[in-house]
Amino acid sequence: MSESPAVPDVTVVVAVYNTMPYLTECLNSLVGQSIGLGRLQVVAVDDGSTDDSGAELDRFAERYPDTIKVLHQPNSGGPAVPSNRALEEATGRYVYFIGSDDYLGEEALERMVACADENGSDVVVGKMVGTNGRYVRQSLYKTNDSDVSLYGDELPFALANTKLFRRELVEQHKLRFPEDVPVGSDQPFTIEACVRARKISVVADYTCYYAVKRGDASNITYRANHLARLHCTTRIMDHTAALIEAGPKRDAVFRRHFKWELSKLIQGDFPALDAETRREICAGITRLADDYLTDEVSDWLGVQQRVRLRLAQRGAVDELCRAIDDEVRNGAPPFHLEGGRAFARYPGFRDEGLDLPDRCFELVGEKVPGRLAAGTELIESGWEQDGGELSLTLAVRTGLTGDTDSLVVRLAQGAMPKSADKPRARRLPDGHELGLVQGEFTRELMDGGAATVVRARIPLQRQAMSRGVRAYVDVAGSTYEIPVRGEGLPMPLARRWQEGTAEPYRAAVTVNGKGRMVLATGPLHLPKQPLGSRLRSLLTGAKRSKRK
Repeated sequence: MSESPAVPDVTVVVAVYNTMPYLTECLNSLVGQSIGLGRLQVVAVDDGSTDDSGAELDRFAERYPDTIKVLHQPNSGGPAVPSNRALEEATGRYVYFIGSDDYLGEEALERMVACADENGSDVVVGKMVGTNGRYVRQSLYKTNDSDVSLYGDELPFALANTKLFRRELVEQHKLRFPEDVPVGSDQPFTIEACVRARKISVVADYTCYYAVKRGDASNITYRANHLARLHCTTRIMDHTAALIEAGPKRDAVFRRHFKWELSKLIQGDFPALDAETRREICAGITRLADDYLTDEVSDWLGVQQRVRLRLAQRGAVDELCRAIDDEVRNGAPPFHLEGGRAFARYPGFRDEGLDLPDRCFELVGEKVPGRLAAGTELIESGWEQDGGELSLTLAVRTGLTGDTDSLVVRLAQGAMPKSADKPRARRLPDGHELGLVQGEFTRELMDGGAATVVRARIPLQRQAMSRGVRAYVDVAGSTYEIPVRGEGLPMPLARRWQEGTAEPYRAAVTVNGKGRMVLATGPLHLPKQPLGSRLRSLLTGAKRSKRK
């Protein structure tokens, strides 16, 4: 048997507090690593657990005395203190952190150490996935990468300490976890390590880390209250600002904190908080926005997040609550179209008292098909016959105001594609030739100027067809196609029409399985072969409905 090396390749740090039964799987995944016990050190610190976690750690340490070292201490209130204590005991060339309720893929450590050695990496990020409903952003893991930047689009959204760090780097810069930050204490450590690293690499072709959401959602990230999260985010951002000078690099990191940490403080539960807590949250956001929310970061955010953050920055608590409540109850606010630009009409839009610039409310490179679809609904539909000509008449409400000349309701050309059944509007390529059946349209404001109704008269063609009923509109330089929903609404009865001695035709409007309106036309006496099965079922179904 070969002797174990004096210095292990990797020390795995495990901060433990009440994580049974998840802890057992975590420890099993460590001692089962393909790197081998001789190349591995595990330092686990029991932070005053009151369940069986401490006893489980001791059981593993007794079974693997040359690999696992266990320390016990009174509860400190977060993972920072036990992680720092474990670092003092670490002897490996690299150090790796794992949550005690998570577990590793069998080859994780071997692959990450090999990557670091081959590329001279100071930090290696192994692919992480979520389990039991835990969300883990995946865009960083599209491909292996020997050299990624902290200032790119993806790494700032993966700042957990669940990475392989060269211990020489950690000790050279005395990297430790801030012990007065109960939530997010890993971010200052990770950000500084990435700032100082010569090279950061990604292992994406193997799932290294499985992040577990506990059945009772008792992970510390889910337990922290709003003010605790605000305090921690403030510490993280101030620490980062001391490391990275103002400019594009700092903006690249702070986009994450404005989009995630701060925006999550002013979501649907914000209006229900007590008045003093709401005021404190807005005051905290004001300070951070004044210092760090540049125009570049603001434009990068979606309009909903941008408006809420700017209202909080202004201390406009009432308007912020109204913006959140209105969106929870009614969905996205109307979009105001003006001069080729589009603005979301949230509370505060063009309010002289708040003096927020229009840019705050503008769609800046953001696509909004889902919100346009959610604000579009059928009001009425029917037939209009003039001699042998038959037209479908429609009135459709949309959440649009302003320059709505492009707003029309038409029939999509040809058979309805499957993607049109999706519950979102589809964005068409700019300048796309729609090839639609033409019609006549009028538009009028309703709901006190908060919406536009388009009334359409669409002449029907004498041909066998099945077409979706769609609204089309140009918004901020893009043309959107929006299926018109008819679920739960009365559809006009099937109608026969005939001109002179021509063969009689039947038209029927139905609602498909996704709740979208579909118009079908075809000969009254259905042939057995030429018509497609979908069209035949639409027309015969409408005929049976009329008989009833």
